[in-house]
Amino acid sequence: MSTKVLEFERPIVELEGKIKELKHLSGGSEEMAAEIERLEQKARQLSRERFAKLSPWEQVQLAKHPDRPYTLDYIGEITSEFVELRGDRAYSDDPAIVAGLCRLGDRVVMILGHQKGRNTKENLFRNFGMARPEGYRKAQRLMRLAEQFGHPVLCFIDTAGAYPGIGAEERGQSEAIAASLELMSTLKVPSISLVIGEGGSGGALAIGLTDRILMLEHAVYSVISPRGCASILWKDPEAEQTAAKQLRMTALDLKTLGICDEIIPEAVGGAHRGFTQTAAAVAETLTRHLDELTAMSVDALLAARYEKFRSIGHLEQA
Repeated sequence: MSTKVLEFERPIVELEGKIKELKHLSGGSEEMAAEIERLEQKARQLSRERFAKLSPWEQVQLAKHPDRPYTLDYIGEITSEFVELRGDRAYSDDPAIVAGLCRLGDRVVMILGHQKGRNTKENLFRNFGMARPEGYRKAQRLMRLAEQFGHPVLCFIDTAGAYPGIGAEERGQSEAIAASLELMSTLKVPSISLVIGEGGSGGALAIGLTDRILMLEHAVYSVISPRGCASILWKDPEAEQTAAKQLRMTALDLKTLGICDEIIPEAVGGAHRGFTQTAAAVAETLTRHLDELTAMSVDALLAARYEKFRSIGHLEQA
């Protein structure tokens, strides 16, 4: 795991370090135990207060934290009998998107999502979670497979965006994303997308046109990264803090705008500080929404999906 500490969480990490040191030196002393308990209470209170009022820029930093759980982490924690399926049957496999069949509780589902790496070697293999066209074509192939057998589709979103390299463009990146959107709009099985970290641009949206859009508490979702936005609008990449605020990209912003259907609470300090607790909340929420969606007829499902995306956004005239 990374040892990166974000500036706004430094006081909490330092206090936790002091607590760990005192525990090592305490030797069973009752006086030391009382002091340790006092400091632990102080650390919990400090965490609750600090993480309850993060700025948009701090939310972006937390969403991209290198210790944050990735798609395979959630698959391993909340599902069973996962069988990974690879390849787009046209060009190759793309490790930036992992996908396969598994069980969520007693229900068979098709699960797919962006996958980043934990170190340089893994990130090069996973292309930092930025999918190429073959990744989205693999997703399309498996969504059709899920539809054929009547299995719901779960999509975990966590990418800075689709890969913009020359090879990806030559192989039809924009067409692959458009084809994914077209397929998902008419998919005859329930679908849910969950933003677990950063949801960036068309690379995220390509697997996000679903019946329900969920977000983890500290995830972000936007048409462009703050740095990219700052470079275009203000010609200054360092204006990304301003851009993060203006983009309205936090889970609370998107819930207010009617794009996100539900915010899933994370452990205090973020999912990486309490993965088991966060994963349990994810499993419960996904199961609840699947129960609601699978009870609907295909016609009702498609009508509700159309209405959901048709109603996003509004026009204001002076």
